[in-house]
Amino acid sequence: MADCTFEKHVREFETYLGANRGLSGNTLKSYRTDVLDCLTYLESQGIEALDEITIDDLRGWMGQRSPSHARSSMARGVVAVRCFFSWGYEHGIIRTNPAKALKTPKIADTLPTVLSEDQAERLMDREDETAAQSPDDPKALRDAAILELLYATGIRVAELVGLDIADVDFSNRTVKVTGKGNKQRVVPFGLPAAHAVEAWLKHGRPSVLESCSGMQRTDGDADDAMRALFLGMRGRRLDQRMARRVVHDAARRAGVPDVGPHTLRHSAATHLLDGGADLREVQEMLGHSSLKTTQRYTHVSIEQLTARYRQAFPRA
Repeated sequence: MADCTFEKHVREFETYLGANRGLSGNTLKSYRTDVLDCLTYLESQGIEALDEITIDDLRGWMGQRSPSHARSSMARGVVAVRCFFSWGYEHGIIRTNPAKALKTPKIADTLPTVLSEDQAERLMDREDETAAQSPDDPKALRDAAILELLYATGIRVAELVGLDIADVDFSNRTVKVTGKGNKQRVVPFGLPAAHAVEAWLKHGRPSVLESCSGMQRTDGDADDAMRALFLGMRGRRLDQRMARRVVHDAARRAGVPDVGPHTLRHSAATHLLDGGADLREVQEMLGHSSLKTTQRYTHVSIEQLTARYRQAFPRA
């Protein structure tokens, strides 16, 4: 993206959000990207000052963006732009707030995609078998631990890669997770996940660190790697892109539908509710601020129940 005249204001806005809103790094990056996209477009339309921008200009930005962006991305962009202009108005940077009446596009209330319990079991078993057959392969041990922990806890991929070894309590089989807005919660996990993570920590992780001991790294990278629960094969903290690839590759090997970490999160929530877990307990486990978000999974469970009923009941 070309340099934008309003870059200084965007940086100040980003600093404000980081200091006052407790937003995650990913959310800050998204807000910055969306606001810059809007302001760069408006600059290309001849606008030279924030005070020149009108609601019609902002609608024009939305209109040119609409064909290439999903409604969910459009809605996120509107939220970011409204937040930026609200900040600008409150801090005396602009005289009026042109985004005050900017409406968020409606998002279709689609149900999350989930694996069936049989598919999830096949995925976990396939990775566990590979790890058992390759006890000296650190990647196989790590990948099995990643799959088991994601499914057992329903945590987000950003939360997974942010975990430190000290966050895992094997005596209680719980993990301390830092979620959106730096909110912390404690999430339980089962024996299969415990065994997979222990095998990675005992055999896989030391092997990775040893093989990477001669590599040049900054002190910050080295310290972070010593704390990190999951590492890449080059000895640094695992990043989200690689964690997603681990899940996609595992799904392909297991012959289940192509899924990512978020589908494992959806699946964990749905299977918990199917098994009789309380809705508010699942809300706490997933780190949802609103119960309404968690309630989507009850609809998935009802859909699956209806499908099974129609298949099995003779007078369905």
